[in-house]
Amino acid sequence: MWPIRLRRLLEVRKRLVLNDTGPLRSSTRKVGGIPLHELGIMIQVVKTVEKFAMENGITKIDTLVLQIGELSSVIPRYIQACYPAAVDGTLLEDTKLEIKIIPGNCRCFKCNKIFNYIKNQGECPECGSRDFELLSGREFMIKEIVAC
Repeated sequence: MWPIRLRRLLEVRKRLVLNDTGPLRSSTRKVGGIPLHELGIMIQVVKTVEKFAMENGITKIDTLVLQIGELSSVIPRYIQACYPAAVDGTLLEDTKLEIKIIPGNCRCFKCNKIFNYIKNQGECPECGSRDFELLSGREFMIKEIVAC
């Protein structure tokens, strides 16, 4: 199992080094091109799903659906890239991964307008206030496990 997983990790590293066109967030560290944060998260997700499957007598999983907030510290393209290495040799090896992005929405304290933080750069489009409550966008959840 470990030689295959190591080979997969090296493949992921190659893809990330060759395809990484965007800037990294300051919290994202890489060792040999592999994002440690996302890889650790995906390995834990796989363990959680496998435990759930064993407890419920599930032997085959078709699709794993994750929800990731657009303001979270998890980068969806790195999750996608790390997925093959994280599931290698596990019950989820032939499973598809779907990622749903949750918008970073806020509610303005001044006028109660709901707005997207990123699209409006943290400023209420109605009144221009920067005083708001974050409603969504920092989540990271296993939304759905589709069993066969």
